[in-house]
Amino acid sequence: MTEVTTDRRDTADVPPPRRPHWFRRRVLWPARNMWRSLTSMRTALILLFLLALAAIPGALLPQRSLNEQKTLTYIADHGWVGETMDRLQLFDVFSSAWFTAIYVLLFVSLVGCLTPRMIEHFHNLRAKPVAAPRNLKRLPRHVTIEVDGAPEEIAERVSRNLRGWRRVISIRPSASSGATRSARERSSAGSGVTRSAGERSSVGSGATRSAGDTGGGAAGKRPEVVEVSAEKGYLREFGNLVFHFALLALLVSIALGKLYGYEGTRSLVADGEQGLCNTSTAVYDSFRAGNLVDGTDLQPFCIRVDSFDATFLPNGQPDMYSSEVRYTEGTPSTDASTWPTARIRVNEPLRVAGDRVYVLGNGFAPTFTVTFPNGEQRTQTVPFVPDELQTMMSSGAIRFDTPAGLYPNPDERRNHQIAVEGLFAPTANFHGTLLTSASPEPNDPYVAIRIYEGDTGLDTGLPQNAYSLDQSLIDQGRLQQRAQVNLGQGDSHTLADGTVVRFDGYQRWVSMQVSHDPAQIWVLASSIVMLGGLLVSLLIRRRRIWVRLVPVTTSDSGEETKRRTVVEIAGLARTDQAGWGEGFDEQARRLVIDPDDPGAARAARRL
Repeated sequence: MTEVTTDRRDTADVPPPRRPHWFRRRVLWPARNMWRSLTSMRTALILLFLLALAAIPGALLPQRSLNEQKTLTYIADHGWVGETMDRLQLFDVFSSAWFTAIYVLLFVSLVGCLTPRMIEHFHNLRAKPVAAPRNLKRLPRHVTIEVDGAPEEIAERVSRNLRGWRRVISIRPSASSGATRSARERSSAGSGVTRSAGERSSVGSGATRSAGDTGGGAAGKRPEVVEVSAEKGYLREFGNLVFHFALLALLVSIALGKLYGYEGTRSLVADGEQGLCNTSTAVYDSFRAGNLVDGTDLQPFCIRVDSFDATFLPNGQPDMYSSEVRYTEGTPSTDASTWPTARIRVNEPLRVAGDRVYVLGNGFAPTFTVTFPNGEQRTQTVPFVPDELQTMMSSGAIRFDTPAGLYPNPDERRNHQIAVEGLFAPTANFHGTLLTSASPEPNDPYVAIRIYEGDTGLDTGLPQNAYSLDQSLIDQGRLQQRAQVNLGQGDSHTLADGTVVRFDGYQRWVSMQVSHDPAQIWVLASSIVMLGGLLVSLLIRRRRIWVRLVPVTTSDSGEETKRRTVVEIAGLARTDQAGWGEGFDEQARRLVIDPDDPGAARAARRL
């Protein structure tokens, strides 16, 4: 009786698999998956679409950074809807938290998406040509010919005809011999061609031969197959690499420019007297700065506007703006009359101290003179804002304080301040007493004004709109209307207490913008390099060609031995744009011709 025993393993002693640590499960793995999702091309495209979608309110709604007064008016006109939109930061779109979040996520996604692509393109740039496929006849371009010569001799000839290609010559046993051997690569002297060769044994003899023996198929020798793998168009990968590097540099440059840049605007009367010095943010009507700009390290320079000229088309559309200015770098230490002059035109800014000074807008600044009952005069020239750009019909307001000593009582003095609010027409056109403008050219300037007397709010210390009076003061009766008149240049109106308001004329005012972007050169350079890399990647053709040379049976012709080789040539285009065309057969046949033949050299150049 045979005893059968079964070897049973005691599974009770096998410990169960350990569960991963909670930190890996709940922190590392979700963070890894989130990072992979964020840095995918699909996520980058979605974020790019969301960024474009989020910018639409900034184009359709008034923005506080551009025109705060218009924004406040819009909010007041739309009631709770406007207040809700304000709480959602729809009037500060480009500085809002949600727009910044989309922009930062897009930036991180593009950086994470582009970095592995750049590494991949770098490896492709250094890659060697791939080995020949097993069956060349399956490729779309294929030619088989038979020529005189040994395979290695023909391979050298093909290699010389493929000048400018990255190529590799490999030698291996014929598949029909059934021999196997490991190959090693060796570099051919002076040609930059890599060969693959190795030790091989004569069948049945056990003798070892050197790699230099060709074995063209004669008796006692094993036939060998010589393959040439060639590829060109690696510059295409270099163009891709340059494009992605430049795109990444462009994103970084834009981000740095936003962090360290600033923009300030100021309206100046073009009379040669008013000017601005870029020494503080307080000199600007509006100032937008990057997150790393505190306004204490601005590049100092000063500028004054001497004159402004605007030309218009017959339909009233502006044709060209031109402003004559004087400027100086650093803190002004000389008389302004000795400063150098420059002309600022549309898209032709003044570049000074690393900043650019642009002409943004223009308008008219009426000049009024108020003569108080004691004979003292106050004259002011204040910009009016264009309400109709086609006719430059403008509106604005001016406030005059009473002379010191005219009314000793402060309350009485405050109640006799003068305010003027109204319209300015460059070329007057009357419909009865209603004033309109017929042209933006100042051919017949007129004003239609309301004259107020009372408390203008100058002593309150509160900020006021420079282009309109405080309606609450009028509603409370603290500011009362005394007259409503139309005045031409030089005309005046006298109030009941003897105060005279005269319209003296006008000056042109111009809105100047000072822009500082330390990364603008890098943005330009990155854009040019990116465009160049894109053109290279689109225009360079990536092609591959394989040549397989198989020796045929050697025949004796008299005293000479004639050796022949079967040559298989196949070509493949990496992209549709790099197609070989209908001339592949002729070009392939010329590869096996001696390169000393001029015709063969021309064919090689066409390849």
